[in-house]
Amino acid sequence: MSSPHPALFPALFPDLVAGVERPALRFGERCMTYPELAAAAGALAAGLDRGGRGGRVAVWATPTVETVVGVLAALLAGVPAVPLNPKAGGRELEHIVQDSAPVAVLAGPDAELPDALAELDRVDVRAEAPVPGPPLPPEPDPDSPAFVVYTSGTTGPPKGAVLPRRALASTLDALAEAWQWTADDVLVHGLPLFHVHGLILGVLGPLRRGGEVRHLGRFTTGGVTRELAAGATMLFGVPTMYHRIAEALPGDRALAKALSGARVLVSGSAALPVHDHDRITAATGCRVIERYGLTETLMNTSVRADAEPRPGSVGLPLRGVELRIVKEADEADEAHEAHEAGAPAADPDEVGEIQVRGPNLFTGYLNRPEATAEAFTDDGWFRTGDMAVRDPDGYVRIVGRKATDLIKSGGYKIGAGEIENALLDHPGVREAAVTGEPDPDLGERVVAWIVPYDPERPPGAAELTDHVAARLAPHKRPRAVRYLSELPRNDMGKVMKRALTQDG
Repeated sequence: MSSPHPALFPALFPDLVAGVERPALRFGERCMTYPELAAAAGALAAGLDRGGRGGRVAVWATPTVETVVGVLAALLAGVPAVPLNPKAGGRELEHIVQDSAPVAVLAGPDAELPDALAELDRVDVRAEAPVPGPPLPPEPDPDSPAFVVYTSGTTGPPKGAVLPRRALASTLDALAEAWQWTADDVLVHGLPLFHVHGLILGVLGPLRRGGEVRHLGRFTTGGVTRELAAGATMLFGVPTMYHRIAEALPGDRALAKALSGARVLVSGSAALPVHDHDRITAATGCRVIERYGLTETLMNTSVRADAEPRPGSVGLPLRGVELRIVKEADEADEAHEAHEAGAPAADPDEVGEIQVRGPNLFTGYLNRPEATAEAFTDDGWFRTGDMAVRDPDGYVRIVGRKATDLIKSGGYKIGAGEIENALLDHPGVREAAVTGEPDPDLGERVVAWIVPYDPERPPGAAELTDHVAARLAPHKRPRAVRYLSELPRNDMGKVMKRALTQDG
């Protein structure tokens, strides 16, 4: 069994260093082999080093080969990369640039950069270089920073999580063990490249294994069908993508056949509703694996590729990751310092916060020592803010975020996730989200936000309330139902519940 520590491999990307002659990546019609990628990234890395750019570099993270070359060049040179979301607004970009202070921005020659980046030195990234290229630099220290990835900033300005190289190696090697991921696998996805899922897992993951990644540019079910039918073995997506797949399957035999031939289907970045799990499995005979992670922790848990199906669960802790679920102290217990911290819940319905520690963690928030200190317990556990329950066999089921998905109603602590899954079992519900809102009697009441299949004849509030009450405890039924044409989502497909409560 291999070690999660990067010392196993002198380099993050052994096949890149060795120049193994095999396909590395494809974006549309543009393909690069490992020697071609090493030559292009190595030439750029040498330029970064010669330029004395000892600070950070920003990367304009479009879904292109230039983004991959730019990121790899920074990693090879030991220069921390700051991926920038091309869809981010000017104010957000200005904040990130001011906070991270990059010495340059790496971008494709044809990329049009916004005014927020106008003061930065621009370095054009070219995906062509003579093969063989210049000698690659020696591998930097495993504890040196690889990325500064900015969080979504739902509770204030985005914070830059500093991710060390050892965290990348630890997570990618642990996922390789859990998913039996090898150099023979070909991964297809259409995820954005400015965040952990699409960039670190979806691009650097295959490159660390010595395999191939095929990026769709933009997600379509047709693109998924084409690539899986052409030999791809793995698919990464977010719940929105798998929902579209589930919707398309009844009338798309080619898609069903292509999915049935995949070795691993992985969903992440948010919970995949059980209803979509069931529809995909019924149509293809395959199941979707869920995993769980954060920007600050990379990956914490996953369902294994060789384990029994477990819809609604994010599986077991990955190798090297310690995980505990800490029950929130009641007001009467706040003075009790050791209030069952990390103790397993006796009641399966008892919800607690996930806390983790291990080599997969970030080293801190850039320029924010106080926020970093607040994120950790005194004994070194990272407070994820995610609420979950743990099954007797150790499997973790997430019920939502502490800030938006833990509803305290009538003395009960209720997780929004299981109510959303119950609502999605109703044939008239296309999408569902659950939030809490102040109630003078209950403290908070459960509110259901529904996107119906038929907007002209949506299921009634009483019908939906009874539907939930028949499946869950009575105190979990919605006290109010509101109808929408669509749920507000961010670029990763997560429902933006703060927008719901603000609009409501």
